[in-house]
Amino acid sequence: MEITAINNQIVKETAKLQQKKYREETNLFLLEGYKSVYEAVQCGIELERVFVLSEKANKYNFIKQELIKTTSAVLKKLSTTESAPEVVAVGKQLKNDYEKLKSATNVILLENISDAGNLGTIIRSAAAFNIDSIILYGNTVDLYNPKCVRASVGNLWKINIIVIKSFEQLKKFFNDYERVATLPKTDDSVFLKNWTSKKKTLVMFGSEADGLSDELINYSTQKLTIEMRNDVESLNLSTSASIVMYKLTN
Repeated sequence: MEITAINNQIVKETAKLQQKKYREETNLFLLEGYKSVYEAVQCGIELERVFVLSEKANKYNFIKQELIKTTSAVLKKLSTTESAPEVVAVGKQLKNDYEKLKSATNVILLENISDAGNLGTIIRSAAAFNIDSIILYGNTVDLYNPKCVRASVGNLWKINIIVIKSFEQLKKFFNDYERVATLPKTDDSVFLKNWTSKKKTLVMFGSEADGLSDELINYSTQKLTIEMRNDVESLNLSTSASIVMYKLTN
């Protein structure tokens, strides 16, 4: 199949998936670039359609369904990046797998994270450090935001990621965990170098702007601070999370 017109109906419908509203309505999302598409296929993500630059089609013989051969102009319309990738695919979103939480021992929670790039980078680190599950809590950015999908660099499918909206639901899963609030230094927080995780641990991170909510701080059983120079105010959230996740699993 070949589509070369940017006003083609399939192209216009696919481009709508750049918006959260249409991703939620369809349970579909965009994958941009070879790495994202290849890793998604390897991890069993079901693809609805795949647009590929005509002269690059031979690279994608690992995809079973028919490719839509197209032009850079069409790929530019479908993509959210400044320069058009050679491939844009539409994948089916994974469903929340709450069953996996029953056996999870190392879990991180992200509350009200608004930066999709930060979320994708944290997911990439979580996969690298063998975190069992990630909880997206409160008003955290859409997991299938194209920027998050790109920043995860093909690791979005290698870790169990769950959306939990309510505190009551959170308590059902984690009341028997050590619950660690990551905070600036307080009188009752411990430095990371002195912390040892328990068998079942939930580590909670808040947004860069506001930190953790009082609700989650009060829910915690331990407060944790990364030690650093006094004249450095803070670390980037994805950097902080990566450091703590390494400690959590090593």
